[in-house]
Amino acid sequence: MIRLVLAARALRGFADGCISVVLPAYLLALGHGELEVGFISTATLFGSAFTTLAIGRWGNRFPVRRLMLAAALLMAATGAAFAGFSSLWPLLVVGFAGTLNPSSGDASVFMPLDHTMLATAPAEQRTALFARYSFIGSVFGALGALAAGAPEWLAAAGWSMLDALRAMFLLYGAIGAGVWLLYRGLPEPRVEQQGPPAALGPSRGIVLRLAGLFSVDSFAGGLVLNSLLALWLFERFGMSLAGAGAFFFWTGLLAALSQLAAPLLAKRIGLVNTMVFTHIPSSVFLIAAAFASSLETALAFLLARSLLSQMDVPTRSAFVMNVVTPEERPAAASFTAVPRSLAAAASPSLTGAMFAAGAMAAPLVMCGVLKIAYDLALLAAFRRLDASAVRAGER
Repeated sequence: MIRLVLAARALRGFADGCISVVLPAYLLALGHGELEVGFISTATLFGSAFTTLAIGRWGNRFPVRRLMLAAALLMAATGAAFAGFSSLWPLLVVGFAGTLNPSSGDASVFMPLDHTMLATAPAEQRTALFARYSFIGSVFGALGALAAGAPEWLAAAGWSMLDALRAMFLLYGAIGAGVWLLYRGLPEPRVEQQGPPAALGPSRGIVLRLAGLFSVDSFAGGLVLNSLLALWLFERFGMSLAGAGAFFFWTGLLAALSQLAAPLLAKRIGLVNTMVFTHIPSSVFLIAAAFASSLETALAFLLARSLLSQMDVPTRSAFVMNVVTPEERPAAASFTAVPRSLAAAASPSLTGAMFAAGAMAAPLVMCGVLKIAYDLALLAAFRRLDASAVRAGER
């Protein structure tokens, strides 16, 4: 079961990594501008928040496997529909209703479903397992970003650039069909619980506080989603699509390698400390990149950021699963993900507006400052609880 979930994560990571770089180039090729890129990114994240909330509220009425199969079919339909439309409003509707992910992480309906499957592992294995899950997503996301250069290669071979970009969305849909085939082999997970899946109960206060803090982090992250960062590189330095793809390959690879180190570091200094003390330097690097005078300097700062910025991903997931009861895990996964998705959805349009107004550095600086504030607040609120997190996860 775990292998199938990880294999599907690899395929989705490849698709997301490719589309997150191709999306702004595709929208620009269709004649849309920076503001429209921000609007569509916002629509995709609002849609992810809505479907994730639905999973948390009503998902326990349906088998997890059936929900995962439905999500995979939705992914296949999203790719086909996005390739077929050119006007803004249809693209906004597909972005909202579908599974498109303009970010570097797993910000879709798949995440709480996968986490529910992975949380059936023993407590002592969860941090390492979530790290593997994040690592695989990052590695294949990096490979997908590298594949984002394919439209330029196809254009050199005689394709029109627009048709080559559309082909990437058809590939995204085909990968969704492949994910559906993998999910067909999944059994229903045996969740360790004393009753049916439940809404939040004894851990409600902890989950709500975490959700509030995570929403600040996600609002900040939404300002510099991969699609928007690619747009920044296109507009600020004139970077090519193939060059951006190669850059995001290396950022994804560095993020993946750092996630392997996260469980080892967490064993030494704790989950919360690992989240905080790797995140703050990465935000400093992002702010420095905003003021870089050359492409090379900006890329160097952004690569340094990537080495640290994702180490909180597996530790955050493990921390949430550890501090709630088994019965609350599906609800906790969804109710920490939904505010994150909603908060992240609110910020891409703001970035698009700032870019359109010529304030190219402002989103990067705002993101860095807000993330540092989030890290300090997380440390103050949960440093003491961190020591008992593993014991809580053994319930």
